[in-house]
Amino acid sequence: DPDMPFVPSIPEDQFILVEEGDPAVIPCRTSDPDAQVTLVNSLDKSVYALYDTKQGFIGNFPAGSYTCKTMVKGVEFKSDEFLIYIIRATPQLPVEIEALKTVYKTGETIVVTCVVFDNEVVNLQWNYPGKVKEKGLIKLDDIKVPSQKLVYTLTIPEASVKDTGDYECTARHATKEVKENKKVVITVHDKGFVHLEPQFSPLEAVNLHEVKNFVVDVQ
Repeated sequence: DPDMPFVPSIPEDQFILVEEGDPAVIPCRTSDPDAQVTLVNSLDKSVYALYDTKQGFIGNFPAGSYTCKTMVKGVEFKSDEFLIYIIRATPQLPVEIEALKTVYKTGETIVVTCVVFDNEVVNLQWNYPGKVKEKGLIKLDDIKVPSQKLVYTLTIPEASVKDTGDYECTARHATKEVKENKKVVITVHDKGFVHLEPQFSPLEAVNLHEVKNFVVDVQ
């Protein structure tokens, strides 16, 4: 198609996530397999790479913006802009879930944290009793120093007995079919309670001037 020398790309194809050291494909394909295509970076400088008419340019590219160019009957055409992001990621997906405490009273704030190590980009989902009612605030902290970790914090304000149950986070790798999930059980009581275990009888005798200890275990 001389009026459409580059096959239209979908938005998802324009954002390319690549792990450090891995080759990437910039998917600017032409409607004419014999077209001469040039790849340029954000400075409009030509970039050398292998071109496959069915895939696009293949190579190890630095992070940044790239565009493809071709000529049709003396007229220059440009492809969509492609953005390459270089991410730090390990083949494994180390995940830990942490809760400040696992037993709460009604009205308290539940805080659960899910931490993903050594990966910059993951897809993380929470499952918990209040999710259906969209109860809960999720915050992400991307920590780089001293090591890479993503800290996802789920906060449930004004907890009720209905918030009792499993709190689970599932992390999925950005570029590989790898996932990991962790779970913690949270219990919310309607009110606080104390359990006493006296280590003495209901009736105790003591001699005059005798010192006697009364011990109670409190939970």
